[in-house]
Amino acid sequence: MSKIFRLFLTFIFSSLVFGGTYAWALEQSTKDMFSVASKESTLEVDNSDWAFILKRYVTVGPTGINRFDYATVATEDRDRLNRYVSALEKYDPRTLNLNEQRAYWINLYNALTVKVVLDRYPVGSIREIKSGLFTPGPWDLPIAKVMGRSLTLNNIEHDILRGNWREPRIHYAVNCASLGCPNLAGQPYSGKHLDAQLDSAARSFINHSRGVFIENRQVTLSKIYNWYAEDFGDGSPKAILKHLGLYASPGLKTELEGDPTIESYQYDWRINKPGSGFSLSH
Repeated sequence: MSKIFRLFLTFIFSSLVFGGTYAWALEQSTKDMFSVASKESTLEVDNSDWAFILKRYVTVGPTGINRFDYATVATEDRDRLNRYVSALEKYDPRTLNLNEQRAYWINLYNALTVKVVLDRYPVGSIREIKSGLFTPGPWDLPIAKVMGRSLTLNNIEHDILRGNWREPRIHYAVNCASLGCPNLAGQPYSGKHLDAQLDSAARSFINHSRGVFIENRQVTLSKIYNWYAEDFGDGSPKAILKHLGLYASPGLKTELEGDPTIESYQYDWRINKPGSGFSLSH
Protein backbone atom coordinates (compact mmCIF):
# COMPACT_ATOMS: atom_id res chain seq x y z
CA MET A 1 0.00 0.00 0.00
CA SER A 2 1.43 3.38 -0.99
CA LYS A 3 2.04 5.97 1.70
CA ILE A 4 -0.31 8.43 0.00
CA PHE A 5 -3.14 5.87 -0.08
CA ARG A 6 -2.46 4.89 3.53
CA LEU A 7 -2.60 8.54 4.58
CA PHE A 8 -5.88 8.94 2.71
CA LEU A 9 -7.45 5.98 4.52
CA THR A 10 -6.10 7.28 7.83
CA PHE A 11 -7.64 10.68 7.14
CA ILE A 12 -11.04 9.19 6.30
CA PHE A 13 -11.07 7.04 9.44
CA SER A 14 -9.86 9.81 11.73
CA SER A 15 -12.32 12.30 10.24
CA LEU A 16 -15.15 9.99 11.23
CA VAL A 17 -13.79 9.16 14.68
CA PHE A 18 -11.48 12.00 15.78
CA GLY A 19 -12.20 14.83 13.36
CA GLY A 20 -8.94 14.18 11.50
CA THR A 21 -6.57 15.93 13.89
CA TYR A 22 -5.32 12.92 15.87
CA ALA A 23 -4.27 10.79 12.91
CA TRP A 24 -2.55 13.58 11.07
CA ALA A 25 -0.54 14.34 14.22
CA LEU A 26 0.58 10.71 14.32
CA GLU A 27 1.75 10.91 10.72
CA GLN A 28 3.73 14.12 11.25
CA SER A 29 7.47 13.47 11.23
CA THR A 30 9.61 14.26 14.25
CA LYS A 31 11.57 16.72 12.12
CA ASP A 32 8.44 18.63 11.07
CA MET A 33 6.84 18.47 14.50
CA PHE A 34 9.74 20.42 16.02
CA SER A 35 10.59 22.70 13.12
CA VAL A 36 8.75 25.73 14.49
CA ALA A 37 10.25 28.40 16.76
CA SER A 38 8.79 31.56 18.27
CA LYS A 39 10.69 34.55 16.88
CA GLU A 40 9.48 36.95 19.56
CA SER A 41 9.86 34.62 22.55
CA THR A 42 11.99 35.73 25.50
CA LEU A 43 11.43 32.52 27.47
CA GLU A 44 14.55 30.95 28.98
CA VAL A 45 14.84 27.32 30.02
CA ASP A 46 15.82 26.68 33.64
CA ASN A 47 19.10 24.74 33.39
CA SER A 48 20.19 25.22 37.00
CA ASP A 49 20.07 21.51 37.90
CA TRP A 50 22.15 20.62 34.85
CA ALA A 51 24.61 23.42 35.64
CA PHE A 52 25.03 22.01 39.16
CA ILE A 53 25.77 18.51 37.86
CA LEU A 54 28.23 19.69 35.22
CA LYS A 55 30.10 21.87 37.71
CA ARG A 56 30.38 19.02 40.22
CA TYR A 57 31.30 16.13 37.92
CA VAL A 58 32.99 17.51 34.78
CA THR A 59 36.75 18.00 34.94
CA VAL A 60 39.38 18.79 32.33
CA GLY A 61 41.70 15.83 31.90
CA PRO A 62 45.48 16.13 31.46
CA THR A 63 45.16 15.65 27.69
CA GLY A 64 42.58 18.43 27.35
CA ILE A 65 39.52 16.17 27.16
CA ASN A 66 36.65 16.88 29.53
CA ARG A 67 35.81 13.90 31.76
CA PHE A 68 32.63 13.05 33.62
CA ASP A 69 33.09 11.25 36.93
CA TYR A 70 30.25 8.73 36.62
CA ALA A 71 31.54 6.59 39.50
CA THR A 72 31.12 9.29 42.14
CA VAL A 73 27.67 10.66 41.27
CA ALA A 74 25.67 10.81 44.49
CA THR A 75 22.14 9.44 44.73
CA GLU A 76 20.73 12.91 45.25
CA ASP A 77 22.46 14.09 42.08
CA ARG A 78 21.07 11.16 40.09
CA ASP A 79 17.69 12.35 41.33
CA ARG A 80 18.62 15.90 40.34
CA LEU A 81 19.47 14.72 36.81
CA ASN A 82 16.22 12.77 36.52
CA ARG A 83 14.32 15.83 37.73
CA TYR A 84 16.04 18.01 35.13
CA VAL A 85 15.23 15.64 32.28
CA SER A 86 11.62 15.41 33.43
CA ALA A 87 11.41 19.21 33.57
CA LEU A 88 12.70 19.52 30.00
CA GLU A 89 10.17 16.96 28.80
CA LYS A 90 7.38 19.23 30.04
CA TYR A 91 8.43 22.14 27.78
CA ASP A 92 6.86 22.90 24.45
CA PRO A 93 10.11 23.80 22.65
CA ARG A 94 8.17 25.50 19.86
CA THR A 95 7.44 28.35 22.29
CA LEU A 96 11.16 29.16 22.48
CA ASN A 97 13.13 31.35 20.11
CA LEU A 98 15.49 29.60 17.71
CA ASN A 99 18.69 29.86 19.75
CA GLU A 100 17.00 28.94 23.02
CA GLN A 101 15.39 26.01 21.24
CA ARG A 102 18.72 24.78 19.89
CA ALA A 103 20.25 25.06 23.34
CA TYR A 104 17.27 23.17 24.79
CA TRP A 105 17.82 20.20 22.45
CA ILE A 106 21.60 20.15 22.99
CA ASN A 107 21.19 20.17 26.77
CA LEU A 108 18.50 17.49 26.63
CA TYR A 109 20.69 15.29 24.41
CA ASN A 110 23.71 15.63 26.68
CA ALA A 111 21.73 15.11 29.89
CA LEU A 112 20.08 12.00 28.44
CA THR A 113 23.47 10.63 27.38
CA VAL A 114 24.87 11.07 30.89
CA LYS A 115 21.71 9.51 32.32
CA VAL A 116 21.79 6.42 30.09
CA VAL A 117 25.45 5.81 30.97
CA LEU A 118 24.84 6.36 34.69
CA ASP A 119 21.89 3.97 34.65
CA ARG A 120 24.18 1.20 33.34
CA TYR A 121 27.55 2.15 34.79
CA PRO A 122 30.21 0.78 34.87
CA VAL A 123 30.71 0.38 31.11
CA GLY A 124 33.93 0.69 29.14
CA SER A 125 32.18 2.25 26.17
CA ILE A 126 28.76 3.68 25.44
CA ARG A 127 28.58 1.16 22.58
CA GLU A 128 28.17 -1.58 25.20
CA ILE A 129 24.68 -0.16 25.87
CA LYS A 130 22.66 -1.63 23.03
CA SER A 131 19.48 -0.40 21.36
CA GLY A 132 18.81 -3.95 20.17
CA LEU A 133 20.44 -7.36 20.01
CA PHE A 134 22.69 -6.35 17.12
CA THR A 135 22.62 -2.56 17.51
CA PRO A 136 25.53 -1.15 19.53
CA GLY A 137 24.94 2.08 21.41
CA PRO A 138 21.79 3.51 23.04
CA TRP A 139 20.99 5.92 20.21
CA ASP A 140 17.83 4.13 19.03
CA LEU A 141 16.34 3.53 22.48
CA PRO A 142 13.12 5.47 23.20
CA ILE A 143 14.55 7.58 25.99
CA ALA A 144 12.44 10.73 26.33
CA LYS A 145 8.98 12.06 25.55
CA VAL A 146 8.35 15.66 24.51
CA MET A 147 4.86 16.88 23.60
CA GLY A 148 3.71 13.28 23.62
CA ARG A 149 6.29 12.23 21.03
CA SER A 150 8.63 9.41 22.07
CA LEU A 151 12.20 10.35 21.17
CA THR A 152 15.54 8.61 20.79
CA LEU A 153 18.95 10.26 20.89
CA ASN A 154 19.08 9.79 17.12
CA ASN A 155 15.76 11.63 16.79
CA ILE A 156 17.15 14.59 18.70
CA GLU A 157 20.47 14.75 16.88
CA HIS A 158 19.54 13.80 13.33
CA ASP A 159 15.84 14.58 12.88
CA ILE A 160 15.67 17.75 14.97
CA LEU A 161 19.10 19.35 15.34
CA ARG A 162 20.65 18.31 12.02
CA GLY A 163 17.34 17.98 10.20
CA ASN A 164 15.98 21.43 10.97
CA TRP A 165 19.14 23.50 11.40
CA ARG A 166 21.99 22.93 8.97
CA GLU A 167 24.59 24.03 11.47
CA PRO A 168 27.92 22.12 11.44
CA ARG A 169 28.85 23.34 14.91
CA ILE A 170 26.08 21.14 16.35
CA HIS A 171 28.60 18.29 16.08
CA TYR A 172 30.88 20.01 18.60
CA ALA A 173 28.07 20.47 21.14
CA VAL A 174 26.35 17.08 21.41
CA ASN A 175 28.40 14.60 23.42
CA CYS A 176 28.47 10.80 23.12
CA ALA A 177 30.31 10.06 26.40
CA SER A 178 33.46 9.00 24.54
CA LEU A 179 37.09 10.15 24.51
CA GLY A 180 36.95 10.70 20.76
CA CYS A 181 33.89 12.92 20.98
CA PRO A 182 33.91 16.72 21.29
CA ASN A 183 33.90 17.76 24.94
CA LEU A 184 30.92 17.59 27.22
CA ALA A 185 30.75 21.29 28.05
CA GLY A 186 31.28 22.26 31.67
CA GLN A 187 28.19 24.47 31.62
CA PRO A 188 24.76 24.31 29.95
CA TYR A 189 24.21 25.82 26.53
CA SER A 190 22.02 28.91 26.53
CA GLY A 191 20.18 30.80 23.84
CA LYS A 192 21.83 34.10 24.77
CA HIS A 193 25.37 32.76 24.45
CA LEU A 194 24.86 29.93 21.97
CA ASP A 195 26.91 31.33 19.10
CA ALA A 196 29.96 31.99 21.26
CA GLN A 197 29.58 28.60 22.97
CA LEU A 198 29.44 26.77 19.65
CA ASP A 199 32.51 28.63 18.40
CA SER A 200 34.37 27.73 21.58
CA ALA A 201 33.39 24.07 21.26
CA ALA A 202 34.55 24.01 17.63
CA ARG A 203 37.92 25.55 18.46
CA SER A 204 38.44 23.17 21.37
CA PHE A 205 37.87 20.08 19.26
CA ILE A 206 39.58 21.12 16.05
CA ASN A 207 42.74 22.18 17.86
CA HIS A 208 43.00 18.86 19.68
CA SER A 209 44.62 15.80 18.11
CA ARG A 210 41.38 13.78 18.34
CA GLY A 211 39.86 16.30 15.95
CA VAL A 212 42.77 17.08 13.63
CA PHE A 213 46.25 15.59 13.52
CA ILE A 214 48.76 16.48 10.80
CA GLU A 215 52.14 14.89 10.21
CA ASN A 216 54.21 15.23 7.02
CA ARG A 217 51.23 16.95 5.36
CA GLN A 218 49.08 13.90 5.94
CA VAL A 219 45.90 14.56 7.91
CA THR A 220 44.15 12.26 10.34
CA LEU A 221 40.68 13.52 11.17
CA SER A 222 37.97 12.49 13.57
CA LYS A 223 35.49 10.12 11.98
CA ILE A 224 32.89 12.85 12.54
CA TYR A 225 34.20 14.42 9.32
CA ASN A 226 33.67 11.14 7.51
CA TRP A 227 30.29 10.19 8.99
CA TYR A 228 28.82 13.66 8.45
CA ALA A 229 30.93 15.01 5.62
CA GLU A 230 27.90 16.59 3.94
CA ASP A 231 27.39 18.86 6.94
CA PHE A 232 30.71 20.61 6.31
CA GLY A 233 30.25 22.58 3.11
CA ASP A 234 29.73 20.26 0.16
CA GLY A 235 31.39 17.35 1.94
CA SER A 236 34.50 17.39 -0.22
CA PRO A 237 37.98 17.20 1.36
CA LYS A 238 38.58 20.80 0.30
CA ALA A 239 35.37 21.99 1.99
CA ILE A 240 36.14 20.08 5.19
CA LEU A 241 39.67 21.52 5.39
CA LYS A 242 38.25 25.00 4.78
CA HIS A 243 35.79 24.52 7.65
CA LEU A 244 38.58 23.38 9.96
CA GLY A 245 40.59 26.46 9.08
CA LEU A 246 37.84 28.72 10.38
CA TYR A 247 38.54 27.57 13.95
CA ALA A 248 42.16 26.46 13.78
CA SER A 249 44.94 28.07 15.78
CA PRO A 250 47.49 30.05 13.70
CA GLY A 251 49.94 27.12 13.50
CA LEU A 252 47.31 24.58 12.53
CA LYS A 253 45.72 27.01 10.08
CA THR A 254 49.07 27.35 8.28
CA GLU A 255 49.34 23.57 8.00
CA LEU A 256 45.79 23.29 6.67
CA GLU A 257 46.53 25.90 4.04
CA GLY A 258 49.57 23.90 2.88
CA ASP A 259 47.46 21.60 0.67
CA PRO A 260 47.64 18.57 2.98
CA THR A 261 45.99 15.22 2.17
CA ILE A 262 43.28 13.64 4.31
CA GLU A 263 44.84 10.25 4.87
CA SER A 264 42.66 8.60 7.51
CA TYR A 265 39.96 8.95 10.15
CA GLN A 266 39.96 7.83 13.78
CA TYR A 267 37.71 7.72 16.83
CA ASP A 268 38.22 6.54 20.42
CA TRP A 269 34.99 5.02 21.76
CA ARG A 270 36.24 4.48 25.32
CA ILE A 271 34.10 6.10 28.00
CA ASN A 272 35.06 9.67 28.96
CA LYS A 273 35.72 8.88 32.61
CA PRO A 274 38.67 10.28 34.59
CA GLY A 275 41.96 8.43 34.26
CA SER A 276 41.61 7.00 30.75
CA GLY A 277 44.04 8.40 28.19
CA PHE A 278 43.10 9.29 24.63
CA SER A 279 44.82 7.20 21.96
CA LEU A 280 45.09 8.47 18.41
CA SER A 281 45.28 4.95 17.03
CA HIS A 282 42.64 3.35 19.27
